[in-house]
Amino acid sequence: MTVTSGTLDAVLQNVDANLDTSVSSLFEILRIPSISTQPAHAADCRKAAAWMQQALENLGMTATLRDVHWAAPGHPMVVGHDAAAEGKDERPHVLFYGHYDVQPTDPETLWNAPPFDPRLIEDASGRKVIVARGASDDKGQVMTFLEACRAWKDVTGSLPVRVSVLLEGEEECGGANLYPFLKENVAELKADVVLVCDTSMADRNTPGITTSLRGMMAEEVVIQCASHDLHSGLYGNAAANPIAVLCQALATLRTADGGVTLPGFYDGIREPAAATRAQWSHLFPDDASLLHEAGLAIAAGEKGYSAIEQTWCRPSCEINGISGGYEGEGFKTVLPAKAMAKVSFRLVPGQDPDRIRETFRAHIRAALPQDATVTFTAHGGSPGFEVSRDSRFLGLALKALSDEWGVPAATVGSGGSIPVAGEVRDALGLDALMIGFAQNDDRIHSPNEQYGLDSFHKGIRSWVRVLAALADAG
Repeated sequence: MTVTSGTLDAVLQNVDANLDTSVSSLFEILRIPSISTQPAHAADCRKAAAWMQQALENLGMTATLRDVHWAAPGHPMVVGHDAAAEGKDERPHVLFYGHYDVQPTDPETLWNAPPFDPRLIEDASGRKVIVARGASDDKGQVMTFLEACRAWKDVTGSLPVRVSVLLEGEEECGGANLYPFLKENVAELKADVVLVCDTSMADRNTPGITTSLRGMMAEEVVIQCASHDLHSGLYGNAAANPIAVLCQALATLRTADGGVTLPGFYDGIREPAAATRAQWSHLFPDDASLLHEAGLAIAAGEKGYSAIEQTWCRPSCEINGISGGYEGEGFKTVLPAKAMAKVSFRLVPGQDPDRIRETFRAHIRAALPQDATVTFTAHGGSPGFEVSRDSRFLGLALKALSDEWGVPAATVGSGGSIPVAGEVRDALGLDALMIGFAQNDDRIHSPNEQYGLDSFHKGIRSWVRVLAALADAG
């Protein structure tokens, strides 16, 4: 199916004409305090799910709430299918994923207004922004897609592709029920591609598709030497100090050039394409352009890679916490019996988290003196994710975004992890195109979370174009 330019223009005009109504709909769902991690808001989460179910039904979809129970009883999934696509339909089929739950609002004293009383205000630059918990992460992003579907239905009575929708209610509290839900409903959720709207743009004016994510492997390490804390005057110098042992072991994880010393750590990693590096260099011309918001200017990782490359396509080893001995006020001359550190590795495609865990533990054990013992506690292990460059949907979506924003859309990486991308690939065998319109200053998870009105408006228009473009995928 090919969408004519006249039809596309009519749908885009509908988006523009109905922007106020779209904002009003967003405000409705933003008023529901669907904080998934707090039991006191369980009823609010179900209320938000029911609101989303009704929104899908208003689009002519058959929509249901699905209770979840695998990891623990939790907040329901919302599943919708375009009723008009029932029966034989050879159009491309997309599965849209988002989440309706939000983060807690504390500390509420830092909010300029109640977090669930959405407002449209102007920021210091004069840009109009929507302020509320969930405005950007992820209710505003979800509504860009639903409003794009509404515009298509208003103008043409149908959607250019087959559409299914899956909305989760536990993304902000771990999402432990998502993967088993996907596995149990493979036949129903099978599509050609997954669309995820829970990511950011490359910069204020450059749209992007996140095509790679870093996975993660984390370990908690406890080293013990003496059987109990010792007086440093009586035992100092003679007794092994676990803090010193731990620090020495951790210090040898990195080279002077910022590389990781674990054997085979970089095996299987692919270098980014020259064109990709050039695109990223245009977006971030120097290290300070990424690091200045953190009060930094110089990339501290591997030499030969820019700061953005170090976060988007290279793995990391970071010490997230270290403790031991006396940590209270004043001074205590104690020689501690134990020392602890939390260490995490962000992993890129090609790395095996289980192998990295084994080599890390071997590295720590090899650094121990005879009187020291070590225990490890594993905290997660997920591989990196990368969209296949052979995907017939990727190029079409990039062109659609470029057409809307007037600049070439970028393929970007993410230093963090978005578990749904790997889970839908493993459970459903599908690539996920992560197309989001958030900005770095949206303050997600923080007080005064915001979503630019321009991000919301052009996000809706972008999805209109993407759906039209994907209709050509065949």
